[in-house]
Amino acid sequence: MTAAPYADANTGYEPIDDTARKEFETQGFLLLRNVLTEDHRAALEEAMDRVYAEEGERGTHKPDGTLHLLGFLTRDPLFGQLLDHGPTFRYIWGLAGWNVYTHHNHLDVTPPQGPETGKPIWGWHQDGYRQNSDPEVNGQPELPRPMFSLKIAYVISDLAETNRGATLVVPGSHLSNSFARPQGEWDGVTRPEGALEITANPGDAFIFDRRLWHSRSQNVSDVTRKMLFVGYTYRWIRPLDDMPYEESGEWFQGLTPVQRQIAGASPSTANRWGINWNGYIDDEIPVRKELKTRGLLDRSIPYLR
Repeated sequence: MTAAPYADANTGYEPIDDTARKEFETQGFLLLRNVLTEDHRAALEEAMDRVYAEEGERGTHKPDGTLHLLGFLTRDPLFGQLLDHGPTFRYIWGLAGWNVYTHHNHLDVTPPQGPETGKPIWGWHQDGYRQNSDPEVNGQPELPRPMFSLKIAYVISDLAETNRGATLVVPGSHLSNSFARPQGEWDGVTRPEGALEITANPGDAFIFDRRLWHSRSQNVSDVTRKMLFVGYTYRWIRPLDDMPYEESGEWFQGLTPVQRQIAGASPSTANRWGINWNGYIDDEIPVRKELKTRGLLDRSIPYLR
């Protein structure tokens, strides 16, 4: 196995406690402090700056210099190591189980923005696209739809103060399928009732339920907002983003077995390693195998059986 270049005291297999689980289930997100060492954060920022410059040469920046790059993980080996980063990965299997992979990930750079021109854009949304309209729960549209996916947001730049483009959320809104939008013209400044700006230090992260209603705020500071988002879903759900790797390629070969599962190795079938036709779970699924070896499977939690 390839060792992570920035080791951490957390292995990624420390079970989360009931307090964290309850907070996530109630609020729809968790703020995680100091999940990146300063050396690790700085190395990620250097890689981000290189990718940002490369995309600028390709002309993919928006006119204001903003970059929202999907499927960024293969652009640097450091990014791939985030797939099972110790201080955050334990929340992924602890809240969603072992049968997961990354279906959606993006690199965001938002330079300081001047006053907006034209009609303000309403940016509040839930992640998941058709997951917000296709499923119903027992034919009752008022019941919350399933979580299906969650996302880790790594804070690379200093977002400790407001108005730097940080993510806005409404705690607890993941339990509602609808979200009230102001009537008439929206001024782009007034926030929905209960909205919270997730201010965080460089090296922090937050994990959130895809159903949580959220929006990026405007960056009117003199600090460039830099964030990395890694989304996780179940292996039987198709990817949202292209993952341009070959299993024989250098990037993929540098991954551990667990990371290869999370990268979506051979996503053409959910039965890769997977569920045998006789109904028994294949113990070779890498994340499940690791959890079983460590005695972390739990029959009282369906997704950890």
